[in-house]
Amino acid sequence: MTDVPVPYRVVARTAETGDTVTLRLEPVGTPLGDFAPGQFAMVHCFGRGEIPVSVSSVQATGGLAHTVRAVGAVSAGLCAARSADVLGVRGPYGTGWELQRARGRDVVVVAGGIGLAPLRPLILRALAEPAAYGRVNVLIGARTPADLIAREEIEGWRTAYTGVTVDRPDDGWRGDVGLVTDLLDRADFTPADAVAFVCGPEPMIRATARELAARGLPGDRVRVSLERNMRCATGHCGHCQLGPLLLCRDGPVVNWERAEPLLSVREL
Repeated sequence: MTDVPVPYRVVARTAETGDTVTLRLEPVGTPLGDFAPGQFAMVHCFGRGEIPVSVSSVQATGGLAHTVRAVGAVSAGLCAARSADVLGVRGPYGTGWELQRARGRDVVVVAGGIGLAPLRPLILRALAEPAAYGRVNVLIGARTPADLIAREEIEGWRTAYTGVTVDRPDDGWRGDVGLVTDLLDRADFTPADAVAFVCGPEPMIRATARELAARGLPGDRVRVSLERNMRCATGHCGHCQLGPLLLCRDGPVVNWERAEPLLSVREL
């Protein structure tokens, strides 16, 4: 891990939605250390600053992919990057999904919106080792069909159950409409012998974790990724504090049993 940005070159750019792109990066020189699914990097757009972005792919060459939504000056600058542009990257930081906890068990992945991006490498690893895990379920929710990322890739995933739902359909949508938690009724898993991984807006995380608990899946086997304003990525500035946690250091991925009492405190 390094706290000094290392140059990475953009080698591919994929427009996911109207305001979201995936950048595939390759190191200009020596790559950073190995990133685990769920960890994040601080990605630097020269002249604008840097922001934390979870990895959405990790390559054997040391290359990385980051899915970025344009919501501010830095993220807009990253989304505008083109092939051959050079960005600064430092990391890896934070905790990962710890997919090894699910070996021999059913896997339930629940993603809301762009929350699918940090879950993508976990899904791909689980599908690459079908004998190591039980039934793999992927549940995806988005506000509208236009907000779905990786749509073509999702169609190629061979899981026990893959469901996609939207809050507001358009005229061409023929899929499910409703909350992502509604898809749990169709998922194929045994709660007493499953591990869940959840990423998305906090209200969706809370609703999903509570639905899983109601089905008998304990909080120590539900891993959630939390988001706060990370600035330093080293636990020194305090911007990402959530109660006793500094999420850049103690998160972003934690067990639900640890997150639940903190997310229950208003405006914490």
